Amino acid sequence: MKKLVIGSTLAVGLLFAGANQSSAASIQGVGYQGTAPIDLSSVDLETALKMVQQQRTNLLESQLQTQLTEVQTRNEQLAGLNEQLNSQQMDMLRMQSMNSKRNEAFDAMTNFVKKMQDSRSSILGNLR
Repeated sequence: MKKLVIGSTLAVGLLFAGANQSSAASIQGVGYQGTAPIDLSSVDLETALKMVQQQRTNLLESQLQTQLTEVQTRNEQLAGLNEQLNSQQMDMLRMQSMNSKRNEAFDAMTNFVKKMQDSRSSILGNLR
């Protein structure tokens, strides 16, 4: 509670700084970009605090919306990357399957050639 009172007092103090000068009837937001000026010419303390809180709420809402948009953009990028990764994994599986079939065909051909060679050797052995 003390922090809230001290923070509010500090914010109001910053808002009222320079309010005595006739040329400073309004002041820019307390060091934040994109905040609208606050007119302090006819404002009591409670209204000033409410205005500061409203401006702070608007600023936080804007920052939250920006972060939400960035997170959604990153999620879309990750979804695209996941899709590419899944596609590459499927391609890899197909390539491994084709390589396995090629090796099986090569083994079958090698066995056939060996049997043919054995048969020829046996025939030649029988002829001698």
